[in-house]
Amino acid sequence: MKLKVYADRMSQPSRAVIIFCKVNGLDFEEIEVRLAKREQYSPEFKEINPMAKVPAIVDGRLKLFESHAILIYLACAFPGVADHWYPNDLSKRARIHSVLDWHHSNLRFGAAKFVLNKKLAPAFGLPLNPEAAAEAEKILSSSLSKIESFWLKGSGRFLVGSNQPSIADISLVCEIMELELLDEEDRTRLLGPHKKVQEWIESTRRATRPHFDEVHKVLFKVKENLQKQQLLGTGASSGTATSHKTSLHSKI
Repeated sequence: MKLKVYADRMSQPSRAVIIFCKVNGLDFEEIEVRLAKREQYSPEFKEINPMAKVPAIVDGRLKLFESHAILIYLACAFPGVADHWYPNDLSKRARIHSVLDWHHSNLRFGAAKFVLNKKLAPAFGLPLNPEAAAEAEKILSSSLSKIESFWLKGSGRFLVGSNQPSIADISLVCEIMELELLDEEDRTRLLGPHKKVQEWIESTRRATRPHFDEVHKVLFKVKENLQKQQLLGTGASSGTATSHKTSLHSKI
């Protein structure tokens, strides 16, 4: 049976899994689970992932969720995947795992919370939260500094001194790409001081194109929609005040 990938391209980990599949030529079916419509809570999807999160995969009788576990499985289970994505060398694997474990409690926590509370919350019927955004920005800025000074230490173009990308690179870069949704001023303030991080993002994009660019198109469409809604909201504020919930359903 063909590999099934359940995903929403607005989800950073979903994008990482989709790009990995495409770059490595895996035969798979992408099944959209629209988070903005809360489809992750449907009984059908919760049969696949009781945690109600994307991405998830079904490969034969295996149902698997959590993007890092999925990437590791795909790298090991499918012939033809280049060794550099998840090397056979145990010391290299261990370093990749250290980055992935760090990612969840640092970069992901800061980036996801910041973008949600600074920009995306209205799309899910939630208010923006400047206080939560400020706290998340501290974690995000600290995480970017650690990537710059530690994880990208050495002469390699990719994480942990490698000259080729691993599943850690694709996972973390997809996380940082969520910052494309921000206003240019905020994005420049966050990424501007980190030249090495910017170069690494570009190296990862080049190593995985054209799939990287194609999968990330959704971010730029959503950003355009958000900017339009912001302009409409600004115009409305000069007249009669109305409540408005931003809709992202047109992104797909």
